[in-house]
Amino acid sequence: MRQNTPPDRALLTRSAAAASITVALLLVALKAWASWRTGSTAMLGSLADSTLDLLASGITLFAVWFASKPADHNHRFGHGKAEAVAAMVQVMLIAVSAAGIALRAGEHLLGGQEVEAAGEGIAVSVIAILATFGLLAWQRYVISRTRSVAIRADFAHYQSDLLLNLAVIAALVLDTVLGLSGADPVFGLLIAVWLVRSAWRAGSEAIEHLMDAEWPEDKRRRLVEVVARHEGFSRLHDLRTRTAGDIDIAQFHIEMDPDLTVREAHDMLERVENDLEAAFPGLELFVHIDPRGQIDDPGNTLVEANEFEKLEKRP
Repeated sequence: MRQNTPPDRALLTRSAAAASITVALLLVALKAWASWRTGSTAMLGSLADSTLDLLASGITLFAVWFASKPADHNHRFGHGKAEAVAAMVQVMLIAVSAAGIALRAGEHLLGGQEVEAAGEGIAVSVIAILATFGLLAWQRYVISRTRSVAIRADFAHYQSDLLLNLAVIAALVLDTVLGLSGADPVFGLLIAVWLVRSAWRAGSEAIEHLMDAEWPEDKRRRLVEVVARHEGFSRLHDLRTRTAGDIDIAQFHIEMDPDLTVREAHDMLERVENDLEAAFPGLELFVHIDPRGQIDDPGNTLVEANEFEKLEKRP
């Protein structure tokens, strides 16, 4: 078994979660004031979203802290799936937020409530957009370094916040400046629909992690190609892959010459493992050696012998 985990991952993910909480606190305060001043359904929806952002960011901070804990006696594969659990909690919060916004928008459509003080609402939305841009830039960097599922879910949510704030500005302008009555609650409904879409996307990825979904086929193929560059292997089969938090996990059987000594077989696999760890940072690898010609489960072979041989001979 081999594992290679970036040493600064915990620091990066915690900093991204802390930045998210800071921005959420700022936006909740500003939007609460703007909602009181304007009476806008779209602004109220944006406030509800930011309030849930604050709660979700707190959950994310706890999740990335917990996920960074090393493996222990009861969790031999680490605690990485805590991030996927946190992402699912975020999804549920987003769904609740969307339902509340849609209900309030419907009430305003039927009641004909008017929007006031549009200037303050627009100013708050502009500030929110600028703050969110800064947060997204940092989160994008952290995701590129850590592949954190929890931070990625948070990132997706704050991406939607950019559109939410733009929708608030559009609703206020249409309703108060251009006199299009009903624009504000209509945009509130559109915001609710967008939140449901964001929840679906974030939830799908989290479920894939919790259900130990296989890597994408092109990623699996790249692993096989790395192995095939080494001499002395005639077939790779029983390949199984999954991801837990930031750790990629792969296991497979490899056929080797049955006359090799244990030392020779070990040295050959050591070179393969080093190359795989370079190609897949954070990889945890399990390899089982089979004597050449023996396949325990022919139906689970990833690459037939002739295809593997073609890969093996490539420059």
